[in-house]
Amino acid sequence: MKPLNNIEAKITTLEPLLKKRKIWEMLNKKVVFTNGCFDLLHKGHVDYLAKAKACGDILIVGINSDSSIQKIKGPSRPIAPLDSRALVMASLHVVDAVIPFDEETPIHLIKTLLPDVMVKGADYSPEEVIGADVVIENGGRLELIPFVEGFSTSNLIEKIKKNG
Repeated sequence: MKPLNNIEAKITTLEPLLKKRKIWEMLNKKVVFTNGCFDLLHKGHVDYLAKAKACGDILIVGINSDSSIQKIKGPSRPIAPLDSRALVMASLHVVDAVIPFDEETPIHLIKTLLPDVMVKGADYSPEEVIGADVVIENGGRLELIPFVEGFSTSNLIEKIKKNG
């Protein structure tokens, strides 16, 4: 398989991902789930994703669709369209699967996949993490990862606007 095909194969939908999830469970692989917009991927994202991967064996990244991001962040976002964001995310070796979702939160994915570990940024409190309760009730755990100071997509966009 060519390298681009290998990357594209990581981008999936729920049904095939559920089949992989069952295989990973049979192989005693610890599945980690995180989610986000991942618009304008930067050093902070890479650090976060590497630390998320270190929480288990398999890293699944839920990625907001364009319409989902617009509902959350407004009509000027995302900067990069979903197909681009998903491909860049899938190209990272620490990421095992990328699954787009259309809702404002990934609660349906979390309830369906039941990851062993739920990861979010430390800017959230445990009570604010959507789906953490589901993961914990099913024997999993929540990990909150600190951000790399000075790196955020919103800050990058503001910097571009000022200098642009």
